[in-house]
Amino acid sequence: MRTEPRTIINFLSNYFDIVRELFDIQMKDGLIKTEELNRILSENETDIENKLIEYKFLKKISDDYEIRPVYFKFLEFILSEFKPLLPETIEKYEHSITSLFKKIKEGISKDRNILLQRITDLNNEVRDFTDAVEKNTIRLISETKELKANVDKIDYREKVRKASFWIDYYIKPLNTILDVSHSQSITNRLLDISQYINIRRLNFEDEVTRQQFEKLYTFLVQINDDLLKQSKILTNELLPLIERIRSESLILTGWIEFLKNPNKCEVPHLTKAYRKLPQSNNPYHNALEYVEQFLQSNEIYLNEPEDALSEKWIFNKDFYLDKLKKELPQTNFFDWAGKTLRTEYKAVETEKFFSLTSLLFEEDIDLEFDNKADRQIIRTTEMNLRVPKIKVKRHGLS
Repeated sequence: MRTEPRTIINFLSNYFDIVRELFDIQMKDGLIKTEELNRILSENETDIENKLIEYKFLKKISDDYEIRPVYFKFLEFILSEFKPLLPETIEKYEHSITSLFKKIKEGISKDRNILLQRITDLNNEVRDFTDAVEKNTIRLISETKELKANVDKIDYREKVRKASFWIDYYIKPLNTILDVSHSQSITNRLLDISQYINIRRLNFEDEVTRQQFEKLYTFLVQINDDLLKQSKILTNELLPLIERIRSESLILTGWIEFLKNPNKCEVPHLTKAYRKLPQSNNPYHNALEYVEQFLQSNEIYLNEPEDALSEKWIFNKDFYLDKLKKELPQTNFFDWAGKTLRTEYKAVETEKFFSLTSLLFEEDIDLEFDNKADRQIIRTTEMNLRVPKIKVKRHGLS
Protein backbone atom coordinates (compact mmCIF):
# COMPACT_ATOMS: atom_id res chain seq x y z
CA MET A 1 0.00 0.00 0.00
CA ARG A 2 1.33 3.39 -1.01
CA THR A 3 2.11 5.86 1.78
CA GLU A 4 0.41 9.26 1.66
CA PRO A 5 2.85 12.07 0.71
CA ARG A 6 1.65 14.16 3.66
CA THR A 7 2.61 11.30 6.00
CA ILE A 8 6.17 11.26 4.63
CA ILE A 9 6.51 15.04 4.93
CA ASN A 10 5.26 14.99 8.52
CA PHE A 11 7.63 12.13 9.32
CA LEU A 12 10.64 14.07 7.98
CA SER A 13 9.54 17.14 9.93
CA ASN A 14 9.13 15.23 13.21
CA TYR A 15 12.51 13.54 12.91
CA PHE A 16 14.37 16.30 11.12
CA ASP A 17 17.31 16.33 13.57
CA ILE A 18 17.96 12.65 12.83
CA VAL A 19 17.49 13.20 9.10
CA ARG A 20 19.95 16.13 9.19
CA GLU A 21 22.55 14.06 11.02
CA LEU A 22 22.21 11.20 8.52
CA PHE A 23 22.57 13.72 5.69
CA ASP A 24 25.77 15.16 7.21
CA ILE A 25 27.28 11.68 7.52
CA GLN A 26 26.56 10.80 3.90
CA MET A 27 27.78 14.22 2.81
CA LYS A 28 31.11 13.46 4.50
CA ASP A 29 31.57 9.71 3.95
CA GLY A 30 29.41 8.97 0.89
CA LEU A 31 27.26 6.42 2.75
CA ILE A 32 25.84 5.65 6.20
CA LYS A 33 27.31 2.68 8.03
CA THR A 34 24.95 0.48 10.01
CA GLU A 35 26.75 1.19 13.28
CA GLU A 36 26.42 4.94 12.67
CA LEU A 37 22.68 4.59 12.04
CA ASN A 38 22.26 2.50 15.21
CA ARG A 39 24.26 5.02 17.24
CA ILE A 40 22.11 7.96 16.07
CA LEU A 41 18.84 6.12 16.74
CA SER A 42 20.09 5.04 20.18
CA GLU A 43 21.16 8.56 21.15
CA ASN A 44 17.71 9.89 20.13
CA GLU A 45 15.95 6.97 21.90
CA THR A 46 13.88 6.03 18.89
CA ASP A 47 13.61 3.14 16.46
CA ILE A 48 12.56 4.43 13.05
CA GLU A 49 14.85 2.33 10.88
CA ASN A 50 11.93 0.41 9.34
CA LYS A 51 10.07 3.66 8.62
CA LEU A 52 13.13 5.17 6.93
CA ILE A 53 13.24 2.16 4.63
CA GLU A 54 9.46 1.92 4.16
CA TYR A 55 9.24 5.59 3.14
CA LYS A 56 12.17 4.94 0.75
CA PHE A 57 14.33 7.50 2.50
CA LEU A 58 17.16 5.02 3.02
CA LYS A 59 18.36 2.42 0.55
CA LYS A 60 20.24 -0.72 1.57
CA ILE A 61 23.78 -0.87 0.13
CA SER A 62 25.30 -4.22 1.16
CA ASP A 63 25.42 -3.97 4.97
CA ASP A 64 25.19 -0.17 4.97
CA TYR A 65 22.75 2.50 3.81
CA GLU A 66 22.51 5.58 1.65
CA ILE A 67 19.92 8.34 1.36
CA ARG A 68 18.09 7.99 -1.95
CA PRO A 69 19.19 10.67 -4.48
CA VAL A 70 15.79 12.39 -4.62
CA TYR A 71 15.79 12.97 -0.85
CA PHE A 72 19.48 13.82 -0.78
CA LYS A 73 19.09 16.52 -3.45
CA PHE A 74 16.05 17.91 -1.64
CA LEU A 75 17.97 18.22 1.65
CA GLU A 76 20.99 19.53 -0.21
CA PHE A 77 18.83 22.29 -1.67
CA ILE A 78 16.99 23.38 1.49
CA LEU A 79 20.19 23.27 3.59
CA SER A 80 22.34 24.92 0.90
CA GLU A 81 24.90 22.19 1.53
CA PHE A 82 26.34 21.26 -1.84
CA LYS A 83 29.32 19.15 -2.72
CA PRO A 84 31.26 21.20 -5.27
CA LEU A 85 31.41 19.47 -8.64
CA LEU A 86 34.65 19.38 -10.54
CA PRO A 87 34.49 21.56 -13.68
CA GLU A 88 35.04 18.51 -15.87
CA THR A 89 31.85 17.06 -14.36
CA ILE A 90 29.94 20.21 -15.31
CA GLU A 91 31.47 20.16 -18.79
CA LYS A 92 29.52 16.97 -19.57
CA TYR A 93 26.53 19.24 -20.15
CA GLU A 94 28.32 20.74 -23.16
CA HIS A 95 28.14 17.36 -24.90
CA SER A 96 24.53 16.61 -23.95
CA ILE A 97 23.29 20.13 -24.80
CA THR A 98 25.16 20.14 -28.13
CA SER A 99 23.82 16.67 -28.99
CA LEU A 100 20.19 17.65 -28.29
CA PHE A 101 20.56 20.88 -30.24
CA LYS A 102 21.98 18.96 -33.22
CA LYS A 103 19.03 16.54 -33.17
CA ILE A 104 16.57 19.47 -33.02
CA LYS A 105 18.13 21.00 -36.13
CA GLU A 106 18.17 17.67 -37.96
CA GLY A 107 14.53 16.88 -37.08
CA ILE A 108 13.14 20.38 -37.51
CA SER A 109 10.82 19.29 -40.34
CA LYS A 110 10.15 15.72 -39.21
CA ASP A 111 7.90 14.21 -36.52
CA ARG A 112 6.39 17.03 -34.40
CA ASN A 113 6.07 15.00 -31.18
CA ILE A 114 9.72 13.98 -31.28
CA LEU A 115 10.72 17.61 -31.92
CA LEU A 116 8.63 18.85 -28.98
CA GLN A 117 10.16 16.23 -26.68
CA ARG A 118 13.68 17.23 -27.72
CA ILE A 119 12.89 20.89 -27.03
CA THR A 120 11.68 19.91 -23.55
CA ASP A 121 14.77 17.75 -22.97
CA LEU A 122 17.05 20.61 -24.03
CA ASN A 123 15.23 22.93 -21.63
CA ASN A 124 15.71 20.46 -18.77
CA GLU A 125 19.38 19.88 -19.60
CA VAL A 126 20.13 23.61 -19.60
CA ARG A 127 18.29 23.95 -16.29
CA ASP A 128 20.38 21.14 -14.75
CA PHE A 129 23.55 22.85 -16.00
CA THR A 130 22.67 26.22 -14.44
CA ASP A 131 21.67 24.52 -11.19
CA ALA A 132 25.08 22.83 -11.05
CA VAL A 133 26.85 26.15 -11.65
CA GLU A 134 24.79 27.92 -8.99
CA LYS A 135 25.43 25.14 -6.45
CA ASN A 136 29.16 25.31 -7.13
CA THR A 137 29.20 29.08 -6.70
CA ILE A 138 27.30 28.88 -3.40
CA ARG A 139 29.66 26.21 -2.08
CA LEU A 140 32.79 28.05 -3.23
CA ILE A 141 31.63 31.24 -1.50
CA SER A 142 30.96 29.29 1.70
CA GLU A 143 34.35 27.56 1.58
CA THR A 144 36.14 30.85 0.90
CA LYS A 145 34.46 32.64 3.80
CA GLU A 146 35.32 29.78 6.14
CA LEU A 147 38.91 29.86 4.92
CA LYS A 148 39.09 33.63 5.40
CA ALA A 149 37.71 33.38 8.95
CA ASN A 150 39.90 30.30 9.59
CA VAL A 151 37.03 28.48 11.30
CA ASP A 152 39.05 25.25 11.59
CA LYS A 153 42.09 27.08 13.07
CA ILE A 154 44.44 25.69 10.45
CA ASP A 155 48.00 26.99 10.06
CA TYR A 156 49.02 29.41 7.35
CA ARG A 157 50.68 26.76 5.20
CA GLU A 158 47.43 24.80 5.03
CA LYS A 159 45.52 27.99 4.19
CA VAL A 160 47.86 28.55 1.24
CA ARG A 161 47.37 24.98 0.06
CA LYS A 162 43.58 25.22 0.30
CA ALA A 163 43.42 28.62 -1.40
CA SER A 164 45.58 27.37 -4.27
CA PHE A 165 43.47 24.21 -4.52
CA TRP A 166 40.17 26.10 -4.87
CA ILE A 167 41.64 28.49 -7.44
CA ASP A 168 43.37 25.89 -9.63
CA TYR A 169 40.76 23.12 -9.56
CA TYR A 170 37.43 24.94 -9.23
CA ILE A 171 37.32 28.72 -9.63
CA LYS A 172 39.46 29.28 -12.75
CA PRO A 173 38.12 26.26 -14.71
CA LEU A 174 34.53 27.18 -13.80
CA ASN A 175 35.15 30.75 -14.90
CA THR A 176 36.34 29.43 -18.28
CA ILE A 177 33.09 27.46 -18.64
CA LEU A 178 31.12 30.69 -18.05
CA ASP A 179 33.29 32.87 -20.33
CA VAL A 180 31.04 33.71 -23.28
CA SER A 181 34.05 34.94 -25.29
CA HIS A 182 35.68 31.50 -25.03
CA SER A 183 34.82 29.55 -28.19
CA GLN A 184 34.61 26.20 -26.39
CA SER A 185 32.62 27.36 -23.35
CA ILE A 186 29.09 26.12 -22.63
CA THR A 187 27.91 29.72 -22.32
CA ASN A 188 29.13 30.43 -25.84
CA ARG A 189 27.27 27.32 -27.06
CA LEU A 190 24.06 28.53 -25.38
CA LEU A 191 24.44 31.86 -27.18
CA ASP A 192 24.54 30.07 -30.55
CA ILE A 193 21.50 28.00 -29.60
CA SER A 194 19.49 31.04 -28.51
CA GLN A 195 20.18 32.76 -31.86
CA TYR A 196 18.86 29.74 -33.76
CA ILE A 197 15.81 29.37 -31.46
CA ASN A 198 15.06 33.09 -31.87
CA ILE A 199 14.68 32.64 -35.64
CA ARG A 200 12.47 29.56 -35.26
CA ARG A 201 10.15 31.17 -32.74
CA LEU A 202 9.37 33.95 -35.23
CA ASN A 203 8.72 32.02 -38.43
CA PHE A 204 7.83 28.40 -37.57
CA GLU A 205 4.62 27.28 -39.27
CA ASP A 206 3.28 24.91 -36.59
CA GLU A 207 1.78 27.05 -33.81
CA VAL A 208 2.31 24.53 -30.98
CA THR A 209 5.97 24.05 -31.87
CA ARG A 210 6.44 27.78 -32.35
CA GLN A 211 5.13 28.41 -28.82
CA GLN A 212 7.61 25.85 -27.43
CA PHE A 213 10.42 27.63 -29.24
CA GLU A 214 9.12 30.89 -27.75
CA LYS A 215 9.23 29.44 -24.21
CA LEU A 216 12.71 27.99 -24.76
CA TYR A 217 14.04 31.31 -26.09
CA THR A 218 12.63 33.24 -23.10
CA PHE A 219 14.19 30.66 -20.79
CA LEU A 220 17.60 30.95 -22.52
CA VAL A 221 17.55 34.76 -22.21
CA GLN A 222 16.95 34.42 -18.47
CA ILE A 223 19.64 31.76 -18.19
CA ASN A 224 22.12 34.06 -19.94
CA ASP A 225 21.50 36.75 -17.30
CA ASP A 226 21.86 34.21 -14.47
CA LEU A 227 25.13 32.83 -15.83
CA LEU A 228 26.48 36.36 -16.30
CA LYS A 229 25.70 37.03 -12.64
CA GLN A 230 27.52 33.85 -11.56
CA SER A 231 30.50 34.80 -13.72
CA LYS A 232 30.68 38.26 -12.12
CA ILE A 233 30.63 36.69 -8.65
CA LEU A 234 33.55 34.45 -9.59
CA THR A 235 35.56 37.19 -11.33
CA ASN A 236 34.84 40.26 -9.19
CA GLU A 237 34.30 38.78 -5.71
CA LEU A 238 35.44 35.22 -5.22
CA LEU A 239 38.71 35.13 -7.16
CA PRO A 240 40.17 38.39 -5.73
CA LEU A 241 39.19 37.34 -2.18
CA ILE A 242 40.80 33.93 -2.34
CA GLU A 243 43.87 35.33 -4.16
CA ARG A 244 44.26 37.77 -1.26
CA ILE A 245 44.03 34.89 1.22
CA ARG A 246 46.76 33.07 -0.70
CA SER A 247 49.09 36.08 -0.96
CA GLU A 248 48.65 37.10 2.69
CA SER A 249 49.20 33.56 3.87
CA LEU A 250 52.30 33.16 1.68
CA ILE A 251 53.92 36.20 3.33
CA LEU A 252 53.08 34.99 6.84
CA THR A 253 54.14 31.44 6.03
CA GLY A 254 57.49 32.65 4.73
CA TRP A 255 58.04 34.78 7.83
CA ILE A 256 57.24 31.87 10.16
CA GLU A 257 59.68 29.61 8.24
CA PHE A 258 62.36 32.30 8.59
CA LEU A 259 61.82 32.56 12.35
CA LYS A 260 62.19 28.78 12.68
CA ASN A 261 65.69 28.97 11.19
CA PRO A 262 66.87 32.60 10.96
CA ASN A 263 70.53 31.64 10.32
CA LYS A 264 69.78 29.60 7.22
CA CYS A 265 70.39 32.53 4.91
CA GLU A 266 71.89 35.99 5.15
CA VAL A 267 69.37 38.79 5.51
CA PRO A 268 69.87 42.44 4.52
CA HIS A 269 70.73 45.00 7.18
CA LEU A 270 67.64 46.51 8.77
CA THR A 271 67.91 50.07 10.05
CA LYS A 272 66.74 50.66 13.58
CA ALA A 273 64.16 53.38 14.12
CA TYR A 274 64.60 55.98 16.86
CA ARG A 275 61.91 58.31 18.10
CA LYS A 276 62.76 61.83 19.19
CA LEU A 277 60.27 64.49 20.23
CA PRO A 278 60.68 68.17 19.31
CA GLN A 279 59.91 69.15 22.90
CA SER A 280 61.95 68.32 25.98
CA ASN A 281 61.04 65.48 28.29
CA ASN A 282 61.88 67.72 31.24
CA PRO A 283 58.70 69.43 32.63
CA TYR A 284 60.74 72.49 33.73
CA HIS A 285 61.99 73.23 30.22
CA ASN A 286 58.51 72.69 28.77
CA ALA A 287 57.02 75.21 31.21
CA LEU A 288 59.86 77.69 30.58
CA GLU A 289 59.35 77.48 26.81
CA TYR A 290 55.62 78.17 27.27
CA VAL A 291 56.21 81.25 29.49
CA GLU A 292 58.97 82.73 27.32
CA GLN A 293 56.65 83.05 24.34
CA PHE A 294 54.65 85.72 26.23
CA LEU A 295 57.66 87.74 27.49
CA GLN A 296 57.98 89.58 24.17
CA SER A 297 54.92 90.96 22.49
CA ASN A 298 54.99 91.98 18.83
CA GLU A 299 52.49 94.23 17.15
CA ILE A 300 50.23 92.36 14.75
CA TYR A 301 48.32 94.01 11.91
CA LEU A 302 45.35 92.31 10.31
CA ASN A 303 44.21 93.46 6.88
CA GLU A 304 41.01 92.33 5.31
CA PRO A 305 41.67 90.77 1.89
CA GLU A 306 40.29 92.73 -1.01
CA ASP A 307 38.06 89.86 -2.06
CA ALA A 308 36.35 89.85 1.32
CA LEU A 309 35.59 93.59 1.06
CA SER A 310 34.19 93.42 -2.48
CA GLU A 311 30.55 92.61 -2.87
CA LYS A 312 29.76 89.32 -4.57
CA TRP A 313 27.97 89.88 -7.90
CA ILE A 314 24.82 87.77 -8.39
CA PHE A 315 23.54 87.36 -11.94
CA ASN A 316 19.90 88.49 -12.18
CA LYS A 317 18.88 86.39 -15.14
CA ASP A 318 15.24 87.56 -15.31
CA PHE A 319 16.28 91.24 -15.32
CA TYR A 320 18.72 90.89 -18.23
CA LEU A 321 16.38 88.60 -20.16
CA ASP A 322 13.61 91.21 -19.99
CA LYS A 323 16.10 93.89 -21.01
CA LEU A 324 17.21 91.84 -24.02
CA LYS A 325 13.61 91.11 -25.12
CA LYS A 326 12.72 94.80 -24.98
CA GLU A 327 15.69 95.65 -27.23
CA LEU A 328 15.13 92.88 -29.80
CA PRO A 329 16.00 92.35 -32.54
CA GLN A 330 19.79 92.66 -32.15
CA THR A 331 22.13 92.22 -35.09
CA ASN A 332 25.07 91.30 -32.83
CA PHE A 333 24.37 89.70 -29.44
CA PHE A 334 27.93 89.85 -28.08
CA ASP A 335 28.22 93.51 -29.00
CA TRP A 336 24.97 94.15 -27.06
CA ALA A 337 26.33 92.22 -24.05
CA GLY A 338 29.56 94.24 -24.01
CA LYS A 339 27.75 97.59 -24.27
CA THR A 340 25.31 96.58 -21.51
CA LEU A 341 28.15 95.77 -19.08
CA ARG A 342 30.12 98.91 -19.95
CA THR A 343 27.02 101.05 -19.35
CA GLU A 344 26.34 99.52 -15.93
CA TYR A 345 29.85 98.70 -14.62
CA LYS A 346 32.23 100.79 -16.80
CA ALA A 347 34.08 97.56 -17.69
CA VAL A 348 33.46 94.15 -19.23
CA GLU A 349 34.31 91.54 -16.58
CA THR A 350 34.78 87.98 -17.86
CA GLU A 351 32.47 86.34 -15.31
CA LYS A 352 29.62 88.76 -16.01
CA PHE A 353 30.10 88.48 -19.78
CA PHE A 354 29.80 84.68 -19.69
CA SER A 355 26.73 84.98 -17.46
CA LEU A 356 25.00 87.13 -20.08
CA THR A 357 25.95 84.56 -22.73
CA SER A 358 23.62 82.05 -21.05
CA LEU A 359 20.66 84.10 -22.36
CA LEU A 360 21.29 82.61 -25.81
CA PHE A 361 19.85 79.28 -24.65
CA GLU A 362 16.41 80.62 -23.67
CA GLU A 363 13.42 79.13 -25.50
CA ASP A 364 11.92 82.53 -26.37
CA ILE A 365 15.03 83.52 -28.34
CA ASP A 366 15.78 82.72 -31.98
CA LEU A 367 19.39 82.79 -33.23
CA GLU A 368 20.81 83.32 -36.70
CA PHE A 369 24.49 82.68 -37.53
CA ASP A 370 26.37 84.21 -40.43
CA ASN A 371 29.18 81.75 -41.18
CA LYS A 372 30.75 84.08 -43.73
CA ALA A 373 30.99 87.07 -41.38
CA ASP A 374 34.32 87.85 -39.72
CA ARG A 375 34.62 87.15 -36.01
CA GLN A 376 34.97 90.10 -33.67
CA ILE A 377 37.17 90.63 -30.62
CA ILE A 378 35.58 91.33 -27.22
CA ARG A 379 38.06 92.63 -24.66
CA THR A 380 37.28 91.77 -21.03
CA THR A 381 39.22 92.64 -17.91
CA GLU A 382 41.06 89.31 -18.05
CA MET A 383 41.26 88.20 -21.69
CA ASN A 384 40.39 88.86 -25.31
CA LEU A 385 37.56 86.73 -26.68
CA ARG A 386 37.14 86.01 -30.39
CA VAL A 387 33.40 85.52 -30.92
CA PRO A 388 31.05 85.15 -33.94
CA LYS A 389 28.32 87.57 -34.89
CA ILE A 390 24.94 86.21 -33.81
CA LYS A 391 21.67 87.85 -34.80
CA VAL A 392 19.02 87.58 -32.06
CA LYS A 393 15.26 87.98 -32.44
CA ARG A 394 12.15 87.02 -30.57
CA HIS A 395 10.90 83.49 -31.23
CA GLY A 396 8.22 83.51 -33.98
CA LEU A 397 8.83 87.11 -35.09
CA SER A 398 11.09 88.48 -37.80
